[in-house]
Amino acid sequence: MKFLQTLCLLMTVSAVLADERPNILLIVADDLGYSDLGCYGGEINTPNLDALAYNGIRMTQMYNMGRCCPSRASILTGQYPHRVGLGHMIKDIDQPGYRGSLAVDAVTSGQLMQASGYRTFLAGKWHLGTPDPTKHGFEQSYGTVKSGRHYFDPTQLDRFPKNNAPIEYQPGSFHATDATVDHALEFLEMGRETPEQPWFLYLAFNAPHFPLHAWPGDIERYKDRYHEGWDIIREDRLKRMKKLGVIAKDSELSKRSLYWDWGETAPLRNPAWDSLPRDRRGDLARRMAIYAAMVDQMDRNVGRVIDDLKTKGEFENTLIVFISDNGACYEWDPFGFDVWSGRNNKLHWGDQLELMGNAESYHSIGSGWSNASNTPFRLYKHYSHEGGISMPAIVHWPGGKLPKGKVLDTPAHIIDLVPTMLEAAHAEYPQQWQDNSTIKLPGLSLVDLWQTGKPDDVMHKRALFFEHQGSRAVREGNWKLVATRGQPWELYHISHDRIESRDLVKRHPLLARTLAAKWDRWADANQVTPLPRNLGADYLPSSPSDK
Repeated sequence: MKFLQTLCLLMTVSAVLADERPNILLIVADDLGYSDLGCYGGEINTPNLDALAYNGIRMTQMYNMGRCCPSRASILTGQYPHRVGLGHMIKDIDQPGYRGSLAVDAVTSGQLMQASGYRTFLAGKWHLGTPDPTKHGFEQSYGTVKSGRHYFDPTQLDRFPKNNAPIEYQPGSFHATDATVDHALEFLEMGRETPEQPWFLYLAFNAPHFPLHAWPGDIERYKDRYHEGWDIIREDRLKRMKKLGVIAKDSELSKRSLYWDWGETAPLRNPAWDSLPRDRRGDLARRMAIYAAMVDQMDRNVGRVIDDLKTKGEFENTLIVFISDNGACYEWDPFGFDVWSGRNNKLHWGDQLELMGNAESYHSIGSGWSNASNTPFRLYKHYSHEGGISMPAIVHWPGGKLPKGKVLDTPAHIIDLVPTMLEAAHAEYPQQWQDNSTIKLPGLSLVDLWQTGKPDDVMHKRALFFEHQGSRAVREGNWKLVATRGQPWELYHISHDRIESRDLVKRHPLLARTLAAKWDRWADANQVTPLPRNLGADYLPSSPSDK
């Protein structure tokens, strides 16, 4: 009798846990700047993400690894990227931390959630150097296995398993951002076939990563918006950011950032907008208008998913996290590139402007607009300064009893996402992977922080680490030690100087050496060092510090 009572109790507890376990929707934008969204001070129309933010939580010091492949490796494994072979991109340079593909013993969040009883789906960008996401814990997948190459070409995206055909589109009706969500909604319907199981959807947009491709109607809304230039946009964004509380009230605007053109060793500084010729300003304003249209379109598609969740009664018990994989992309100079990534810019004027953003075009925004997207910080994607590793981070979960409209400034990192998902799912690391060499997750669950708004001592005092292409950093408490490739360390007190304008390394040499030693130990333990002498990227200069 006692045995039956105990069994009934266990079954009841199990049923309650199953009912309480949230669905998990992890949304990742590609190359989105810190201040692009309306809820982070941007002028781009993003009502759906803004609504999630104002009814949930915004994190203002959530960090990534500075570039797509390394960040996605951390997002999906909870490990620092070098630990799982993706310290750089998807090219094998014959060092353990830089093999260019997900390590054989790496365990993804798809596998973890699947082992915990979740249905698991991926819609969007994979980019972890392996050919099929369904071999890594996702039962269905649609998107780009490599970096996105063309938004209007359906052959650039793959459907897995291969015996499942992708949705067919009429000629001229395909755009990768829309198609990604079309398939995501299809996957959610599959998940609802087993209502006793919660689902995990990794929705990884390629937008607004280059090439700049958007629907004409979306571009039309922004065609006149950016003629005032990046200097005024940066100033206006900073004012709104202060009002929104996503940046300190006394924050200053960083200088226009330096940039390193393809293969150049000496940096140059982004020019003043008013110093540019009229035709150049017209070309650049059009580039940013297309970029804004891509962000607008992404937000609209997030809204489609939200509407679907509300219609199906799943919105309240779905944990939604929205982040970007790095800061905005500067490649490679203030004027951007065309046709292919490199030193290749074309000036467009007159009737040519109307053709920019269509299926025959290929553009990027360049370093001037990227600097504006990362307002108020300096530097960009590729770097470990704030402009490269800071991102918007929105959390919405009514069933998790999160405060509405809360802005949290506690430093956190994408390595925290896997342990957070496990706690939210009432799950532990499965026994079958307990002997795995990468089992020890370096991150911390953010659930308690989200619910209480207060970090514990461990979270407040811990060190967070970064490295990409020799650009490196360690953040501990309010202090950050950072350096660009081949250059000496710089030290900043982030709570007083988040734009990293006052280097205190000479004032606090002992602290700098202590943090540097911690970075060295981390780098040695995580297959970061020795830093490769040749990453196989001919655009890498030996660059001095950005001052």
